[in-house]
Formats: sequence, C-alpha cells, structure tokens
Amino acid sequence: MEMISGLEQPIAELPNPIGIGGIEYVEYATPAPQALGHVLENMGFRPIARHRSREILLYRQGTLNVLVNGHASPGKRPEPSSEDPRLSAIAFRVHDARAAYAHALSNGAWEVPEHAEVMELNIPGIHGPAGTHLNFVDRWRDFSIYDIDFVPIPGVDRNPPALAGMHLFGVVQDVGRDRTDDWVEFYRRLLGFRRLPEEQRFGILPNGTLLGSPGAAFFIQLVEPHPSTVLYDEAEGFNRIGLGVPDVPVAVAALRHNGIEFYELPELHTEPQGALTRNYLRTVSFELVKHDERPEGTR
Repeated sequence: MEMISGLEQPIAELPNPIGIGGIEYVEYATPAPQALGHVLENMGFRPIARHRSREILLYRQGTLNVLVNGHASPGKRPEPSSEDPRLSAIAFRVHDARAAYAHALSNGAWEVPEHAEVMELNIPGIHGPAGTHLNFVDRWRDFSIYDIDFVPIPGVDRNPPALAGMHLFGVVQDVGRDRTDDWVEFYRRLLGFRRLPEEQRFGILPNGTLLGSPGAAFFIQLVEPHPSTVLYDEAEGFNRIGLGVPDVPVAVAALRHNGIEFYELPELHTEPQGALTRNYLRTVSFELVKHDERPEGTR
C-alpha cells in the first residue's frame, strides 16, 4: 500500500468521516442532450432509463453511471457558458446520506435546497465548485435511486458491460490561481480526502495536486493555471472525468473503432500509462488512466 507523506496511515486506512464508498454517478448539464448522448455512446455508454418527470437520461456501462440533464432548473439564470455541456454534479456513495449531509454542513458546507417532485427521492447535496452539486447517495446496493426516479427504456440491457474494462478513476477540477490549498482543505474537512505525495502520480498529465478519497476509491486532481498563463479568467469547476482501464492501448483501439479521437502531439500523446481524448462539443473530454478496478459494492 502507498503511504502518504507525513502520515503514518496507509491510504486505505485513513479516516472516513462520511463513509464514502465510491462515486454513484456524474451528471452533465447540457442544452443539447442528444449530441452529448452520441458522444457517450461512442465512449461505450448505453442509455438505459429516463427520469420520471425531468429531461434526464441515465447512461451506463459496467459500474459507471452518467446522467445527462437537459432539464432547466426553475428560476435558474443561464450562465455565459450554458450553451456548452458541463459537469454539474457528482454523487458520492455513502453509508448514510443524511449523516453525511449533516457532517458536511457542520463543517461549513453550503446546502443545496431539495426540490423533489412527487414520487421522487430527496437526494441531499452541498455546493461544489462554480455552482456544481456534491450529492450523497446511500441506496446503491440491492435497491438503488434509479428504481424510484427512473423508468427503464424497454428492451435494453440495464447492465451493459464496460468497454475495455473502463471504470471511474476520478475527476479533474480546475481551480483559481493560488487556490489549491483552499480546495484541499475543503475536501479534507468535509469529505475526508487526503493529499497524495508528489511522487505518486497516474496517467500522462501529472500536473496539479492529487487527492485520494477515503479507501482510495477514487481521486480528485486539482489543477491551477500554468504560471505562464497571462490571460486567465480564474474560472473554477470540474473539467473532465478520468476513466481507469487495465490496458490503455487496448482501450484506445476500441474507442478509435467507435470514432473517438485522441490527442497525438509531441508533448501529449497516447502512452501505456494514459491517453486524452479530443474535446467534443467544445467542453467534453475523457482521460484514460492505467488502473485496475478495485473490488467494491455494485448497484
């Protein structure tokens, strides 16, 4: 087991104040859900269910769940970048959603008001970067949130296999200049994350600061603008998701067969340790990282 510099505990034995067991889903908000759905299908995802009352489609492959949300929230003002898809929410699997929510609020989190419709679950959440939401889900084993909030699409496999063993490795978050320490403290205090040592790196984009969740179930990479960047709007938010695969070249070949393109430049190209897709719909990209999926509970 890897050790975190300055701590006596291995990553897998660090405290887990809210009982995090992984990520249940990531959510994209987009005014063009069909276009984003096409990209996801090329990445190996399949649409399996529709939300009962909102324009939200559930895509899945293996243990990965992605929500595509084309539903406009009542009273929410459009943002300057609202024409582009954006990662708008992450849902953490926890032992007790209400207890996790209470812990986060008691440590300074800002609550997200709940607006569940009839026959919908209340999923507690807090505010993340740039108006995104961090939600807490405790129904993910034998009985899941999808059994209540979603209606299966007739005739589709509800558990499509993962392409080339893909699974969720983590999320990349852009942070403002000199804001890394603030976000490290945010994730440490509210969710129990720990900063990994500088020498512990994954993939082909090692810049930034890497945080490990309790139990090393997944990772968050915090990336500040490069010091040489003069024009920078200090925008913060989730940039892309990282997908773990046991064999990067095999995964790249399978995705290329589906029409997905990768950056192949002298300074950024496919390697056995990782690869980066080109941007789709201007803001959507995926990073592949060599990583074997950890055994964990499933839906």
